[in-house]
Amino acid sequence: MTGASATLKKPAAANRVLTFALRNERYAVNVMSVRKIIRPMDISPVPLAPAELLGVINWRGKIVPVVDLRIKFGFEATAATDRTCIVIVEKGDRAGAQNLAGLLVDEVHEVITLNTADIEDAPSFGGVVDAAYIRGLAKTKGAVTILLDLEQMFGDSTREHAQ
Repeated sequence: MTGASATLKKPAAANRVLTFALRNERYAVNVMSVRKIIRPMDISPVPLAPAELLGVINWRGKIVPVVDLRIKFGFEATAATDRTCIVIVEKGDRAGAQNLAGLLVDEVHEVITLNTADIEDAPSFGGVVDAAYIRGLAKTKGAVTILLDLEQMFGDSTREHAQ
């Protein structure tokens, strides 16, 4: 394989995302981070956990924390529907059970490939909005899809509580 061929393949893989909904808004994560999409199951609460951490599940013999993205992003929690899913993702570079998380989302849409030209950096919102979890914004099907950065989202759990 030539160097040029390898270069052409890498952006395509990096731009394949799983899209999902929260409050009728489109979000996405890199498809390479997604391990499984499952129906909600019994979640065991964790004492003194932050509100967004619903608890943990036993998934394939691994203990996986489940985060309600609505609460994490400051939205109002709602009751689960028949479309609610848990997206099991790998949070960072290292594989392993400790690196998995479940994201509770309203609805999973599809896997799409984004063109690099359709992706823009997250705008500066000033001090009003913390955009640390936003990797970028993509123009898709006449709407905007917010691309989430899982490493930033889960990289430093003390980040929010240090203030």
